[in-house]
Amino acid sequence: MKKLTVASSVLFLAALTAGSARSAEVFEAALGRETELPGGKEADGILGDFVLRSDKVEAVVSHNAPNRRANMSTFYGPDGVSPGCLYDLTLRGANNDQLVVFGPGPFPHGPVSYVREAVAKDGAAVESVTTAARNGGIFKRTEYRVRDGFSGVFVTTILRNETDKSQRLSTGSDLTRFNVKGEVEGGIQWMDAINPAHRCGYAYGVIKFDGAPKSDGNFEIAPKAEVVIQRFFAVATSPAAAIGEVRRVKGEKLAQVSGTIVDDKGQPVSTATILVRDGKNEVPGYTDDKGRYNFLVKPSAADWKVTDLGRSDASIQVPSGESEIKVAPVALAAVSRVQFDITDAEGRSVPCKVLFEGIDGTPQPNLGPRERAHGCADQYHSERGQFTVALPAGKYRISVLHGVEFGRLQKDVDLEQGAEVVFSGKLVRQVDTKGWISSDFHNHSTPSGDNVCDTDGRVINLAAEHIEFAPTTEHNRFFDWMSTIEALGLKSYIATVKGIELTGSRQHFNAFPFEPDRFQQDGGAPVWNDDPRITAITLRRWQGERPDRWIQFNHPDLSNMFVDRDGDGVADGGFVGVGDLIDGMESQNGMTTNILADAPFAVTRPPGAVAAKVQNIREFVWKQLLNQGHRLVAVAVSDAHSVYGNGVGGWRIFLPSSTDEPEKITWEDLSPHAKAGHIVLSTGPFLQVSTPDGKIAGDDVRATGGVDLKVKVQCADWQDIDRVQVLVNSRPEPSLNFTRKSHPDMFKDGVVKFDQTVHVPLQQDAHLIVVAMHETMTLAGGYGTSEQSKLRPCAYNNPIYVDVDGGGFTPNGDTLGFDLPTMKISADMAKERLQRAGLVQEKPAETK
Repeated sequence: MKKLTVASSVLFLAALTAGSARSAEVFEAALGRETELPGGKEADGILGDFVLRSDKVEAVVSHNAPNRRANMSTFYGPDGVSPGCLYDLTLRGANNDQLVVFGPGPFPHGPVSYVREAVAKDGAAVESVTTAARNGGIFKRTEYRVRDGFSGVFVTTILRNETDKSQRLSTGSDLTRFNVKGEVEGGIQWMDAINPAHRCGYAYGVIKFDGAPKSDGNFEIAPKAEVVIQRFFAVATSPAAAIGEVRRVKGEKLAQVSGTIVDDKGQPVSTATILVRDGKNEVPGYTDDKGRYNFLVKPSAADWKVTDLGRSDASIQVPSGESEIKVAPVALAAVSRVQFDITDAEGRSVPCKVLFEGIDGTPQPNLGPRERAHGCADQYHSERGQFTVALPAGKYRISVLHGVEFGRLQKDVDLEQGAEVVFSGKLVRQVDTKGWISSDFHNHSTPSGDNVCDTDGRVINLAAEHIEFAPTTEHNRFFDWMSTIEALGLKSYIATVKGIELTGSRQHFNAFPFEPDRFQQDGGAPVWNDDPRITAITLRRWQGERPDRWIQFNHPDLSNMFVDRDGDGVADGGFVGVGDLIDGMESQNGMTTNILADAPFAVTRPPGAVAAKVQNIREFVWKQLLNQGHRLVAVAVSDAHSVYGNGVGGWRIFLPSSTDEPEKITWEDLSPHAKAGHIVLSTGPFLQVSTPDGKIAGDDVRATGGVDLKVKVQCADWQDIDRVQVLVNSRPEPSLNFTRKSHPDMFKDGVVKFDQTVHVPLQQDAHLIVVAMHETMTLAGGYGTSEQSKLRPCAYNNPIYVDVDGGGFTPNGDTLGFDLPTMKISADMAKERLQRAGLVQEKPAETK
């Protein structure tokens, strides 16, 4: 074996790159070169940013511009901007950025004086400078430099105290966002991609710290003194590989260990994880598409564990030595897996979701992080019906679904070690929704910043749950999911429109359509305003007014918006006129089914909590406001931020459409129906409510003495209802409460659960809402262990407004036995009001 030293390896790399056409460079992303910005899951480069390139890596440093930030969540507050920070870092040509932002401390983010290209004799560099005058007397210069032969960025920070007093500073840096991370010997920090299948890891460490003694990340800088902190921030195909790059730069003695992982037939295993020993720690490394691995490690004998889902673990025996160590191929046992072949009734491949339930003592499998589609906790979401899922050997109950309109496939399997089981079947549409489409107006993926869900994972999740129309509503940036939809081959299953969720510390808004400019900050979106009326007007007029522009309150605090504007507990009318500036509002956002609640709040005591808390019930306040004349169109959404858990599914809406083919759906066609309130909210049951003259949810009807309602409810085979209740002016009418127990002849056991004409006698104007639900069943049969399982089958329509006297509809002003709730209602105040109403004082806490 050839002896490998750090010096010789550097010389070898230098010689190798000397003749390469690639060399280190820096350029501003402008004048057409913005198209050369690197890509990836977390890529956030825009026009004016600086691109650094070497033969190994590509990086983006954010330029100095107003409101420059990687996304909404980097960072909050008045100083929440991050110019002059490392936004993107990927291997050259890989377009695999997984970094949101790295801001080197001290002062890791906030306003800077300037960012520009820097003179660099060796490599290429960008500098970010904050003068002492705007930084509390501390001058800060950070240089980001790339050099050929090095898989990362040299980050050198110079601090100078220009005051006459010592100052205590922290070396703490901003680094976001990673779920799996750690630290190894030498203070090297490492991070893994949210989705390990992306095979990207980072690591960084301090190479030099001069000018002051350091203790626990803090240090004192004397007057007029200068401190230099140099870090190396590495990128590689895994955290283990990235740590090796940092150690190489630090000048440590290293061994280069390489080999391959194969299966029982000698074929490469590209999905293996190698837990590389680093002192007392194990750090994940990954094989490439040909089963190969290659790590620079500290020279010591070690036993590395090799894992691959569905296979028995193996190990790599690494000998001691400072050398190039080539390990003999390691063979893994045969994989245990389930092969799926799922089609629709016509035999076409169909997107679907699989639930795995361990039975007869088999534990629940863990297929991966909740933020991805292809293996999230104990589920797997697929964009097509043909796929394979590796599983530990055991007994499983497997369920396959495609949303609430299709039946469920279910089978118990006994999967032996190394065996393959075939699961095939047809997902049949059971619920007839002709003329209506299933839609969800509010969901997110990683560009939103407050989550790290794969964008392709979000789209697959939507398609698997049979959401046929889903506007793109990332936080605080105009965005478009269509390119992802097309890349996944899902145009025939899901349509979208370009939009935004405009977000701040008070009321959030969804709005669409807009046209994103991908090279502008936030895609060209406006800035949120604390007064919701200003935000609504801004969104209405941005990029020009258009008749189909939809503006929606998201998870609104209706007390704040319509009752108590300044939040002091005194009714002041809220933000007067705001209801006329929006098209809709979310009455359903979360894991509750409270449409029949009998109070505007509940007093809850979460498990382990000492104090009780007040839980507002948005559905009840909406019903109160309807009686005050606020025609607020209600919508139901998932507001998903992951795939498993807070994923798509649960609440959705049904909306009339001129086409049942998603590829032909347009928002121009849907918009008039949405704005008219032709919307049914549902966790699954398909509810149809109409009058004899064809009026539906949101419409006005002229009727004397009463009105007939045609009520029909359908459910797929894994849901049911046992109650239909008509609300008259938001109150449940006792004579119009139909249950399986009280009216068994009105209910059925097939797909159609209820199909009746109900006469509603009226002596005065009234708005009518029909609620169909099951009072005990949950959605566990369709969502397994995920959060949506706690919901009940439930559906209700937006009101039908009935004019009895011919003078136009007049609201009755009824507040349903409670004053319109203000803010700052204490638990004691709420208990007293509930007691006066003769209601239960405390209920178990429900998750929002």
